[in-house]
Amino acid sequence: MNKAATGTHMPRFHIVKRVEMTRGEIFILNLYAVLIAIVAGGILIACMGINPVSFYGTVIVGCFRSALSVKSLIRIVIPLLIASIAVIPAFRMKFWNIGGEGQFIMGAVFASYVALFFPEGIPHLPLMLLMAIAGIIGGGIWALIPAFFKCKFGTNETLLTLMLNYIALYIIQYLRDGPWRDPAAGGFPKIAKFPERAWLDQLFGVDISWIVAVLLVIFMTIYLKRTKHGYEIAVVGDSVNTARYAGMNVNAVIMRTMFLSGAIAGLGGMLQVSGEATTHTLSMGIAGGVGFTAIVVVWLANLSPITTVAVATLIGMLDKGCGVAESTYGLSSAVSDILQGIILFTVLGAMFFTNYKIVFRSKQSIKSHTAAAPGGENK
Repeated sequence: MNKAATGTHMPRFHIVKRVEMTRGEIFILNLYAVLIAIVAGGILIACMGINPVSFYGTVIVGCFRSALSVKSLIRIVIPLLIASIAVIPAFRMKFWNIGGEGQFIMGAVFASYVALFFPEGIPHLPLMLLMAIAGIIGGGIWALIPAFFKCKFGTNETLLTLMLNYIALYIIQYLRDGPWRDPAAGGFPKIAKFPERAWLDQLFGVDISWIVAVLLVIFMTIYLKRTKHGYEIAVVGDSVNTARYAGMNVNAVIMRTMFLSGAIAGLGGMLQVSGEATTHTLSMGIAGGVGFTAIVVVWLANLSPITTVAVATLIGMLDKGCGVAESTYGLSSAVSDILQGIILFTVLGAMFFTNYKIVFRSKQSIKSHTAAAPGGENK
């Protein structure tokens, strides 16, 4: 008799829910994922006829071959680090804020309005403070939109935050082609350069945004581990029902945490748009994908602000170093994106294995199951 027909067929493996892993175990699993990604990337590079060891060596050396290279690396790492810190509290709460990119952009938009249209008599420091406040408000409001719909209607936050990214991007396009178009650009669609009083100060030849990033890492570490709000985020992330049973206002926690997440991203947008990397103006490429890359960073860092510094630096080195390797070996500029995509794919796989595991059955157990099933001996 056909085993499939009698329903006695037993698969050789099945997927079961895993007992909760420790943070150390998750970190090791993510480390394995990165190593697999490096090997997979090496195979891809080898298929292009390039020695993978030489390629990765060029990537590392290219980040530190000169003072200019180091400054360029810092300009890449800082906005990525700030965007990563921004999404950590939301992710800790299991609110999947994929909208860091849009919140970063809206912070830049609000700050640009202050830089371009506030009275010329405002001195440098008060103007920068106003730009920072505007950026915080812009990013925070943009993050409150999906939080409100989640609390009020149970809307899927992943889809809504993702869509808001593109809306924010098209807002810049509208402003660039319409009301904010620079009349001195000779018909070319661009937004005017900020006046010098709206430029970010520098320290050691680099925008002071790196100081803000360090302060944000310290703040977020203390906020999550040592404050009542951080405790509430952890409880809501573990179980919404438990949080409600404990008397917590879950909706208030979600709204507050999402505003904080968007505010930090918006501050990052303000720092980016007023900095040297963007030549002190608002453009379509202001975010440069940092909001999306930040998702990879925080998962690799296991949602730890301190570990995020190291991971953001490594991802920044990959971006910067691949640019050097691309010019050295004559490769496409998409190589860095492909390698980051491989890392993202392996990290997503690691995320699956943090919650589930594959259990293989022995041939003996399959035979025993088949024999014990009704009609199992009639083959």
